[in-house]
This record gives sequence, structure tokens and C-alpha cells, in this order.
Amino acid sequence: MLDPSAAIGPLPNGEFRLPVRVYYEDTDAGGIVYHANYLRFAERARTETLRRLGIDQSRLREENDVMFIVRRCTIDFRSPARLDDALEIRTRMTGWRGAAIEAEQTVHRQGEEGTLVALELTIACVNGKGRPVRVPNPVRDAFDRAAGAA
Repeated sequence: MLDPSAAIGPLPNGEFRLPVRVYYEDTDAGGIVYHANYLRFAERARTETLRRLGIDQSRLREENDVMFIVRRCTIDFRSPARLDDALEIRTRMTGWRGAAIEAEQTVHRQGEEGTLVALELTIACVNGKGRPVRVPNPVRDAFDRAAGAA
């Protein structure tokens, strides 16, 4: 479930940053990122955040019958990204309760602070039958360490 070789520790400001380049395939005919592709960018960033924290999702599923699924996602589109933009997806796990994890993600142009897209998510922790299960203690502990709380 946890990869002891991963660099587990506090993330700067509790935030993981993933660089993403906008390719032609990510855009519509006008060269603007197609709205659904922000969900793909965000999913990649959440996956890489978990990897950075030493959480191996495949092992978690195989050994503990635990998976993460998006239960709720609110997206605020503020400004478009365009073909060839260098973006940065910022991810913060903001808390958990029982079988749910709360996360915030924002999309920025690299080197700029203005938010292009903001996402608020509730991620459910479920078993192979789709039933809610508690967030495993090692996962919660990794989130605490990332936030610098432990």
C-alpha cells in the first residue's frame, strides 16, 4: 500500500504541483483546452500526488480491496488555457472523514499565480463491490505528513 522508497514528507504548503503541456489533442477547433480535459489533467495530478506520498493504488486495491473514486466534483472555469501553454496543476488534500477524502485542485499557467480553473472534489474510498470503506490509516497518516501535521 505504501511505498517506503517514496519521498514521503511534507509537501511545500501541503501542495503537490504537476507540470502539464497543452497539446493539440487537448484543444477544440479554436485552440482552447476542451473543458473535459481539465478533468484528465486533475486525475493525473491526484494520481501523482498519491505516488509522491508513497501510496501505490494498484497495491492498495490488490492487498486491501480499496479504491478511490470521484464522488463529487465542482469546477469553476475562470480563464481558458490554450494550445502550447505550459500549465501547472496544484493539488491539496484538504481532509477526510470516514470513507471520503476532500481535495482542492487549481490549474495555472506556469510562472503565473492567476487561477484558470478551480476544482473541489470529494473522493470516496470504496471496496471492489463499490461499497464505502474507511480511508486506511496509512493513507491518512501519509496525508498528515504531507500537510506537515505529523
